[in-house]
Amino acid sequence: MKKIYIAGAGGMLGEAFYAQFKSNYELLCTDIDVNSNWLEFCDFRNYEEYRRQVVEYKPDYLFHLGAHTDLEYCELHPDDTYATNTMAVENAVYIANELDIPLLYISTAGIFDGAKGQYDDWDRPNPICIYARSKYLGEEFVIQNMHKYFTCRAGWMMGGGPDKDKKFVNKIMKQIKGGNTKLKIVNDKFGTPTYTHDFARNVKILIEQGYHGLYNMVCDGMTSRLDVAKEIVEALGLNSKITIDVVSSEYFKKEYFAPRPSSEQLINKKLQLREINIMRDWRTCLREYLQNYYTDYL
Repeated sequence: MKKIYIAGAGGMLGEAFYAQFKSNYELLCTDIDVNSNWLEFCDFRNYEEYRRQVVEYKPDYLFHLGAHTDLEYCELHPDDTYATNTMAVENAVYIANELDIPLLYISTAGIFDGAKGQYDDWDRPNPICIYARSKYLGEEFVIQNMHKYFTCRAGWMMGGGPDKDKKFVNKIMKQIKGGNTKLKIVNDKFGTPTYTHDFARNVKILIEQGYHGLYNMVCDGMTSRLDVAKEIVEALGLNSKITIDVVSSEYFKKEYFAPRPSSEQLINKKLQLREINIMRDWRTCLREYLQNYYTDYL
């Protein structure tokens, strides 16, 4: 079996990659937070240690997954953000080039400013916050310095369940679990959810077919935060028990003060043209996610 070194695998995306790749590949998964028995420790910001582990393992691919994704943390800690989200990616590029192996880098829909509304793979990014800028700089470094790479842009990530999901779906589920019967949801943020398992499966197709390059990789269907919340409530069968109060982003400006684009909607144009887009409708993925990870809520 071919070997993959997966760095920053302790989060929601790493959990899906481990599940989707472990049967067909030999894996070495590492993270600074060793929160599962299939993880080993590595701080990929430490170039020498990162390089030592990867070189000793001699993988066929290097997957670089980890990043700071809390936008408020990134605004308050720019140096740590750039060290983690940008310079660590440079470390991965140096290592992959030395071993002459392909690198997988995870980018984000957040690198766009939202002015256009919907973005395909060739639209020019314009990041408006430190998190987005740090991710875009990583994306640019990979593209400019590697011959064989897979850069995949995710949207609103969902996956990992209560222990690893730090995003919108789990935040809503925690409120419901806590007995909250009135949810305040914004009506002015639009995007495309991305189920981690669909994402990992589509990456597998890319690497097995050797389609190097930059790809948007999100679930099918444009939507909003409000629609996602409504779908969660309906999927749980709680329409008669939970009400949704519609608010604007201004309502949460103290808690979520980092600039965010009004739209992060991506179109998987390149995957579609290559006829390898297996990303399902976001509603289907959301319901599968809830059924597989939130049985205590159902």
